[in-house]
Amino acid sequence: MAESTALKKKGAGYKIRIEPRLDVPPAWYPLLVSLGALVVALILGGILILFAGGDPIKSYQHIAKASFGDVGVLSDTIVKATPILLTALACSVAFRMKLWNIGAEGQFIMGAWGASAIVLAPVLPAETPRWLFLAVMALAGMAAGAAWGFIPGYLKAKFNVNEIISTLMLNYISIAWMNFWIFGVWSEGGFQMSPKFPLNAWLPRLAEYAKQVTAFRGLTTHAGLLLGIVAAVILWLIVYRSRWGYEIRLIGDNPQAAKYAGINIAANIVYVMMLSGALAGLGGMSEVSGVVHRLQTAPVAAGYGFTGIIVAWLAKLNPLAIVIVSVLFGALILAGREIQPSGVPKMIQGIILVSLIASDFLLRYRVRIVRGEE
Repeated sequence: MAESTALKKKGAGYKIRIEPRLDVPPAWYPLLVSLGALVVALILGGILILFAGGDPIKSYQHIAKASFGDVGVLSDTIVKATPILLTALACSVAFRMKLWNIGAEGQFIMGAWGASAIVLAPVLPAETPRWLFLAVMALAGMAAGAAWGFIPGYLKAKFNVNEIISTLMLNYISIAWMNFWIFGVWSEGGFQMSPKFPLNAWLPRLAEYAKQVTAFRGLTTHAGLLLGIVAAVILWLIVYRSRWGYEIRLIGDNPQAAKYAGINIAANIVYVMMLSGALAGLGGMSEVSGVVHRLQTAPVAAGYGFTGIIVAWLAKLNPLAIVIVSVLFGALILAGREIQPSGVPKMIQGIILVSLIASDFLLRYRVRIVRGEE
């Protein structure tokens, strides 16, 4: 039912009429709404920076310069964007089917643990060729993340357990599980970290090829970016160009129609949650193999899974758009560390998420200004 609020303008009665949107908006409209929400969020963030005693314009200029000012900082920005990219892809495929996977953080951690187990157990000897080492680590990370996604997926499909609660609780279990191995079994000399991985277990960095291309000297971007881009393309093909992707979208849009069409909703819930977990697990593998080179709490459990939720919503669940948005959020994380007060970057992320959620109102409803008699 439409709701209205009376306005008075030059003696004539006007109303703001809010009506459910019955037609499908143009393809450009959701993107415009997301960009508008982002602009509003940055304005609100600037106001809060001003109240904190800072200069909003200079703060945003600093973020841009410290993230894209030269090739070196751009490389560091991409390093930060890589785990966000993979966790955002993980969230997007689950959200597409209206499965609210809040556990990408835990699946990311389990992926890091699974990849580390190949090195630290050890499953493969240190002299194993690099290509084989990295391939097995990637598969192990994806398997661990998929297993962590299977648990809430099965509980949802079999017993209709709320996946928001189950995935959120599994985040804490994954942290405790990782700490058990870091502080005990794999601890290096009693410190809160595992031994360093052999060079064969490191994802290649651009800096390694500086002899062939001098412009690569000092650049930290690693092959995890390539994994993320390939995953984004494959996921886009799955969602928009495959029968399974059609089933995923149909279940998300209209579960009753999907059930009437004979689609196995319970099985798809499990499969999608496992795919979501596998993508997040691949992100965990890329972080320990490409950046940390060991299993360690602080860099691994850094909130990439929660940031991925914001990125997925900002990109409107489009895997290809997620690549670009992830770089922007990588810039916010990288440069935001130098902004004071130190909580400002997290505050801006939170404002963006709230603005994006609120902006969905414009996708579901149409706002019209009409005369009172209409």
